[in-house]
Amino acid sequence: MNFFLGRLRQCAQAIGMSATLTVAALSATPAVSATNTIDQTFIDEVSSSYNLDPSWVAAQVQHAAFKQDIIERITTPWEAKPWYQYQTIFLKPERVEQAVEFWQSHQDTLARAEQTYGVPAQFIVAIIGVETYFGRFKGDKGVLDSLYTLGFHYPKRAKFFRSELGHFLALSHEQGWDPTAINGSYAGAMGFPQFISSSYRAYAVDFNGDGQRDLLNSPQDAIGSVANYFAEHGWTPGTCMVEQVTLPPAAESLVQTNTKIKHVWADAKNAGIETSQQLADDDKVMVFPLAESEQLTHHYLGCNNFYVITRYNHSRLYAMAVYRLSQQIEAAWREQQSAS
Repeated sequence: MNFFLGRLRQCAQAIGMSATLTVAALSATPAVSATNTIDQTFIDEVSSSYNLDPSWVAAQVQHAAFKQDIIERITTPWEAKPWYQYQTIFLKPERVEQAVEFWQSHQDTLARAEQTYGVPAQFIVAIIGVETYFGRFKGDKGVLDSLYTLGFHYPKRAKFFRSELGHFLALSHEQGWDPTAINGSYAGAMGFPQFISSSYRAYAVDFNGDGQRDLLNSPQDAIGSVANYFAEHGWTPGTCMVEQVTLPPAAESLVQTNTKIKHVWADAKNAGIETSQQLADDDKVMVFPLAESEQLTHHYLGCNNFYVITRYNHSRLYAMAVYRLSQQIEAAWREQQSAS
């Protein structure tokens, strides 16, 4: 146990988590043995929805086990932190250095992804860097256990995670996986880009041409799949991302704390917001605050591509971290290229 906690502390420090809190939470987690509560109705629904043999589904789900630490993890998400704390998890010089190495190693694949989907390399690299530190930390939770725990023991989002459990079983059957052998995040996300099962089935692509959509082991497939995900969610090359703005009193009613994009530029412009971006009156925008410190809050104008990043993770903090990291990665890449 001491070795395991020590190893967890090293991993947590490597990705910027609070090692003390992480290890303390795990140490305090009681050993829970909950009866598997998956019933025949769920088995029948999954079998019917995905044309799977009910006996196969039943054989897989009987191995699912409740994990108390999964509940603890989902109730204390990083995204609950204020921005000035959250950004320090990801915006680190060493992550930028590793990003440039990843870009160098997969330069041709990233260029092909940008040409195919219109998504610049720095954003693809930033996503994979934020999600798994370029494949170093893909998750050590059994996906079957995670989705079962959240689908049947977390009422707040039970419907969503039960759906994902169905998708995971269908995906496992399609991929020829043993569902009990697949690890991922506490929320059941998998591989280099941490796709949930429904996204894996809908947006993963075979980008290395080997006949498999392998996000668990193939950085090439991950690169193409992240780009495809963005493109399918409306990424528009070369358009506005996000910009800090001054908030006039007339614009206070436009400020939102969720990730819905429910205003257009004409609304913001008429309220007195100014931007250096070239925007049409009907371009969709969001206006939102970020706490830069305990005392200071800035406001930002987010455009469609910023919104697209929030479709990957429904958090403004996440999208801003990806954007800021992408800027740092691009600058470091250009510097390296000019020096070589």
